Amino acid sequence: MRLRNKISGNLGCPRLSVCFTLKHTYAQIINDDEGRTVISASTLEKDFPEGKMKGVDKAKLLGEMAGKRAVESGIKTVVFDRGGFKYHGRVKTFADAARKAGLQF
Repeated sequence: MRLRNKISGNLGCPRLSVCFTLKHTYAQIINDDEGRTVISASTLEKDFPEGKMKGVDKAKLLGEMAGKRAVESGIKTVVFDRGGFKYHGRVKTFADAARKAGLQF
């Protein structure tokens, strides 16, 4: 809750929220003014390649997917919400891949 008090997204600069579990990774771009998810990406989707991958590799692919979808829909800048996770490992890899795909935060 401390992070959510400081971070919020609006139509011009939505919030990129990321959640990591032991098996899967989820990412959402959220407009907090309307309370609506604009774009979502997950390792559970059919587009996501199957096979044995480590968490860092999954995070990199998901960051690229989320970044491409955001740029295609016209979103260029976002506020990054790491969801309480420390900024290293999977979180850092996800953020770097999203930046490489064209997002700015």
